[in-house]
Amino acid sequence: MYATLTEVKKALASGTTLVDVLETYFSEIEKRKNLNAFLEVFHDSAREQARIVDQKIKEGKAGRLAGAVIAIKDNICYKNHKVSASSKILEGFESLYTATALQRLIDEDAIIIGRTNCDEFAMGSSNENSAFGAVRNALNEAKVPGGSSGGSAVAVAGKMCNMALGSDTGGSVRQPASFSGIFGLKPTYGRISRYGVIAYASSFDQIGVFANDMHDTALLTEIMAGKDQMDSTSSSKEVGSYTLSPVSGGKKIAYIKEAFETEGIHPKLKARLENTMKQLRDLGHSVEAVSFPYLEYMVPTYYVLTTAEASSNLSRFDGVHYGYRSPNAVGVEETYKASRSEGFGMEVKRRIMTGTFVLSHGYYDAYYTKGQQVRRILQNKTKEIFEQADFILTPTTPSSAFDVASVKDPIQMYLQDIFTVHANLTGNPAISIPFGTDEENLPFGLQLMAKPFAEKEMLDFAAYLGEQNLV
Repeated sequence: MYATLTEVKKALASGTTLVDVLETYFSEIEKRKNLNAFLEVFHDSAREQARIVDQKIKEGKAGRLAGAVIAIKDNICYKNHKVSASSKILEGFESLYTATALQRLIDEDAIIIGRTNCDEFAMGSSNENSAFGAVRNALNEAKVPGGSSGGSAVAVAGKMCNMALGSDTGGSVRQPASFSGIFGLKPTYGRISRYGVIAYASSFDQIGVFANDMHDTALLTEIMAGKDQMDSTSSSKEVGSYTLSPVSGGKKIAYIKEAFETEGIHPKLKARLENTMKQLRDLGHSVEAVSFPYLEYMVPTYYVLTTAEASSNLSRFDGVHYGYRSPNAVGVEETYKASRSEGFGMEVKRRIMTGTFVLSHGYYDAYYTKGQQVRRILQNKTKEIFEQADFILTPTTPSSAFDVASVKDPIQMYLQDIFTVHANLTGNPAISIPFGTDEENLPFGLQLMAKPFAEKEMLDFAAYLGEQNLV
């Protein structure tokens, strides 16, 4: 099986066609359909794309992503293809346009193989909230793959494609990457256009990358990055090349003291982190503890703000304009009520109701305004840390993947995001790097966070950690 773009390119150079490569992926998807990673495989359009790219390769006109076979999370729009955000409410809906980030990949001759299962409207940390059933971890089917982009992570870890796109609102790329033993990157807020991503929380959402190696992660991020006139929140800051370069000189690395004192962090993960930090010091890097006394406030702040934004964003799904409409409804008001009650799943309804509450008269200042004030404090403190450090190092998650259906309490599920929500609240880029395994051979992830728009430096250092056998 072809795990990386480099492996596919080698096969192409030896005479294999991209159509042949694609068929091996189709075969693997079929073989592993019990994992429930894909909601739909784009057999016809992917084969057509592959034939076109094969011809371009023959003519020497192929783009940088010729050989890239990419799966997309089911909240990223692809013209003339269905998109549902894994929800019944968007039943039968077909996109009228392609997301900017996805179009940039297609323009470089990437093949889009299918849309992957996810937590409904990207709301979840285990990929058990989809209207189309739970996704299983590619490494151990008794475990969750993480969420909300679990299907994309499983597709890459299970070698059903060589790269995939997810969206990251509070860790939805990095957490499943950690649970699946692959790379998962969330860029700086505004680095990659959100145009064409079905919104959950607009001031948090970012398209992110899953891959089996650092070179693919860097290439995909670079191609998608940059200003988009269709997204006013996208940054006009120049992108530059993300091609990996050697790390020179000692780096200043901060680790959050409170993260190491958190209850529930796996002892083996903690020991490995401490050993890696010692090795980094031995290699001439500065590794210092910093206090971040707001760790316990991050998850509550995140859920106050994101549910408020979700309440607003999801009001457009009403059973009138498009998507699911209750067959039993009579009259306008009943159509709204019945369609939304039947169309949305339990977790989505919980977050809509929570968001509506925190935005309601009498509670707006107590919750939403206070949440925005705490967010600014978190941003200021993070900026202060980065005045003295190049990177912040934490675990991606407190433990490895947990058992399917083992976390019943929504609050306990929300706490899975304790280390990942930081980068979304502050807008910083962050990456999860495979970081050893536990006693069941399930992977851990190491999270590296950098200054805004320092993706290049972060990618280089993440690659360096691998070269030095520190991960």
